[in-house]
Amino acid sequence: MQHCDYYLCLTVYIVTFITGFPANVLAFYTLSRKIWRKPAPIDILLLNLIISDLLFLIFLPFKMQEVANNMVWNIHYFLCPLSGFVFYMTIYNSTFFLTAVSVERYLGVAFPIQHSLWRRPIYAVFASIFIWVFSILHLSIVYIVPFYNPSGMVPPSRNVCYEGFTNAQLEILLPVRLELCIVLFCVPLLICSFCYINFIRILSRLPNIGRRRKLRAIGLALGTLLVFVLCFGPYNVSHVVGFITKSSPAWRDKALLLSTFNACLDPILFYFTSAAVRNTLAAMVRGIWGLPKQHNSRVVRKGKHCNQTCVHRDRIKQTNSRQTEDKLPFV
Repeated sequence: MQHCDYYLCLTVYIVTFITGFPANVLAFYTLSRKIWRKPAPIDILLLNLIISDLLFLIFLPFKMQEVANNMVWNIHYFLCPLSGFVFYMTIYNSTFFLTAVSVERYLGVAFPIQHSLWRRPIYAVFASIFIWVFSILHLSIVYIVPFYNPSGMVPPSRNVCYEGFTNAQLEILLPVRLELCIVLFCVPLLICSFCYINFIRILSRLPNIGRRRKLRAIGLALGTLLVFVLCFGPYNVSHVVGFITKSSPAWRDKALLLSTFNACLDPILFYFTSAAVRNTLAAMVRGIWGLPKQHNSRVVRKGKHCNQTCVHRDRIKQTNSRQTEDKLPFV
């Protein structure tokens, strides 16, 4: 990263880590339990997105340490390309998993019958494996370039990480960055935009969906697109500018900071996407503040006149409601 502003970068990294790590751990715990009980394709995709974010956050302290030492890399150099590889790979992993989630939601409203017949968790597993392998293969260049030295000259100082590239390294790196922008950002953005625009168009016409849930689903779709563009757009534009000017733009480090925010914004999307995440968070808040567990309002109103059969019937209705909610591509 070029000339990263000390206070700005360190603040962004610390805020992202402090807010993103516990939120993603909570989402990981909740979705893991949900998938263990009853796996759903969208939950499997979201779980892989969480794993990608957690991997990013685990390696983020290396970047924090680098910034704290005024961009001097004073730990083993092996960790430089490794942390850089994980850093960039997980960023592009997020674009693919967000796109996969958008496709799942679109198919659920555009082709509900066919989607319900062919809705198999194993397909989401295969898609997740493909995304991981595809991202790893494409971003392996991040690990290779720092060691690339065709001239045989003495390599530059290893007190800095992933900057000060030679001309030979830039000849490889700049075209690859352009390819990453096209394949790993532009194509997913087009697919994601198509899916969510049509998702909103179809959903707004459905008469059997409550207004509140409909607005929440539409807001979630628009929010996901906004996160996609704001977090990943500027950084990928820097790839195009760098390819044209044959050098990395001076503002590239600021654009990259926007990408790091994705790790703490994704849990917000998880909250609105999954009822299980919302219920787990509500249970944690009640436990922390010592609040009583909420009961069904119909049971409370009936008081002593509500017998065991009444309670059992209300519990069945709640269970059926949750099961219906789980079958929908928006919850």
